[in-house]
Amino acid sequence: MANAALKEEIFELDGMDPEKVKEEMLSAYPTKVARKRAKQIIVNKVEGEDVPIIQSNVRTVPGLIGQRGCCYAGCKGVVLGPTRDIVNITHGPIGCGFYSWLTRRNQTDATTTPDGHNFMTYCFSTDMQDEQIIFGGEKKLKQAIQEAYDNFHPKAIAVFATCPVGLIGDDVHSVCKEMKEKLGINIFGFSCEGYKGVSQSAGHHIANNQIFKHVIGNDDTVKDGDYKLNLLGEYNIGGDAFEIERIFKKCGITQVASFSGNSTIDAFANAHTADLNLIMCHRSINYVAEMMEKKYGLPWIKVNFIGAEATAKSLRKIAAYFDDPKLTEKVEAVIAEELPEVKKACAEVLPRTKGKRAMLFVGGSRAHHYQELFNELGMETLSAGYEFGHRDDYEGRKVLPGIKVDADSRNIEELKVEADPEKFKPRKSPEELEKLRSCGLEFAGYEGMMPEMKNGSLVIDDISQHETDTIVEAFKPDLFCAGIKEKYSIQKHGIPLKQLHSYDYGGPYAGFKGAVNFYKEIDRMVNSKIWGYLKAPWQTNPELAATYAWD
Repeated sequence: MANAALKEEIFELDGMDPEKVKEEMLSAYPTKVARKRAKQIIVNKVEGEDVPIIQSNVRTVPGLIGQRGCCYAGCKGVVLGPTRDIVNITHGPIGCGFYSWLTRRNQTDATTTPDGHNFMTYCFSTDMQDEQIIFGGEKKLKQAIQEAYDNFHPKAIAVFATCPVGLIGDDVHSVCKEMKEKLGINIFGFSCEGYKGVSQSAGHHIANNQIFKHVIGNDDTVKDGDYKLNLLGEYNIGGDAFEIERIFKKCGITQVASFSGNSTIDAFANAHTADLNLIMCHRSINYVAEMMEKKYGLPWIKVNFIGAEATAKSLRKIAAYFDDPKLTEKVEAVIAEELPEVKKACAEVLPRTKGKRAMLFVGGSRAHHYQELFNELGMETLSAGYEFGHRDDYEGRKVLPGIKVDADSRNIEELKVEADPEKFKPRKSPEELEKLRSCGLEFAGYEGMMPEMKNGSLVIDDISQHETDTIVEAFKPDLFCAGIKEKYSIQKHGIPLKQLHSYDYGGPYAGFKGAVNFYKEIDRMVNSKIWGYLKAPWQTNPELAATYAWD
């Protein structure tokens, strides 16, 4: 996407002033709430390097119906859930165990590993009862770990603390340490109580920390391949990772590990042997990338495989990093081979999608990534925002030095990471890195979403149901992208909603073949006549048909 400030485009939102729409949203709130929400609702105005400041990663106001999940959901459900050969035990009541059943449509291929372990379809829970809440649940947790080991013989077991566990003080870490010594396998715990932090973002951070401490670096075996990398922040929703892996294989690129789509604990343990980290979802996984760079000398770059042009751009970044004519030639050949089918599919739907308008309120990077696909379809993004994004996700990483650490952030352990005396190995010399930067390759950088959105578009952090209803009524977009909680309320407005957390029953949408799938899906959605029939005739044209008895 071109920079909005360079294009100097201002949205014409049906003649409506976005500032007035913002005022309308805030008018329904008490004064104190309105003041807080005003900092989280921004009319985008990028001027050169200046990006508007947006308040984010703050607690949701009680009473507002938001989109967020909890810390436990971010740790167990997002980061660890897609790993097929770890037995993930939820320590808590069975209600919390529902999310341990993995409801996000993460896919995996267990046939690629010799043992064939796949525990993703199981729901492991200690099922804490009143007795454990009163007297403690550590004994029951030990029994659960032993039972899981006896029945499944996994390579590793992970334990996730839920709200009651944190409140009563069960020490999951000491239990894991004791059972690890007893059983001889890797067993580690996560203090990811749901109330910790402001959203699921805290759970991502906690998951990153524990994987880094207990798993990464345990296997020093170096895989074959001239171009070895890790893909971070890709969770294989609807098969996205399979498509990206297909492209890598076609280019001759070796993927050492994925965090965490289609992943295994052995791949995590071996990840430090790669030569480059790629980050897809910046919010959920940047912590582990930064720690791997400090400890092992492994640099990272931001990529995006959502959208055909974005995929091609990311592949060229990889080729530029390895700086090998053989890889560059192969990457260009793959792009040249894949793009004609994509362009043909786009050309077929473009007359029907061009000029349509979308809103995206999804996750911690998807609301940015999917704007690439909508651009390819000739569609405009009227408004966008994240559920659990931080300021650097909106404004870019350049704002990091100015962000103050608050109490909620201090609640999460910050690991002290130093270069490993034996395993630290800079992949590029300072001179080589500087040469690559001079050619336009940015390391450890992310420009954020707002610099690439048009001026005048509304950027809303942690959008509430009231705010959603207001902007939908004001602008009547052709498509709304969000999660399952928002789906049916949006459809009642007569507007299709594309579920971009788990894709409903669609996907993959990543890579070249994913782009084709997305084009066809969006064409069907925005051009279906069904949405015009959601209101009954008497709602659009009311008529008084009855009479009084005395008339």
